[in-house]
Amino acid sequence: MDLIVGNKKVTPKATRRIPGGIEAELVGEELTSLIDATFTGIEIACLGGDLDHHALDVTDIRMAGSATTVTLMTAREMALH
Repeated sequence: MDLIVGNKKVTPKATRRIPGGIEAELVGEELTSLIDATFTGIEIACLGGDLDHHALDVTDIRMAGSATTVTLMTAREMALH
């Protein structure tokens, strides 16, 4: 499963499907482009899987060691931890 950030294809190191969205592990340029998109209003969408072409919103960013996990939820969904 890949992400489309604006007009750029981003391939996460790993993804995990969660209810209402996905969790993606991102590094380097992929992480930077996703964070930039979050703050500038650029559209983020999923490419592949059952969420193909669904718009996503960043709802959580967690950093642990060298791993950064981003939670992306479909419109109007909310992650409950």
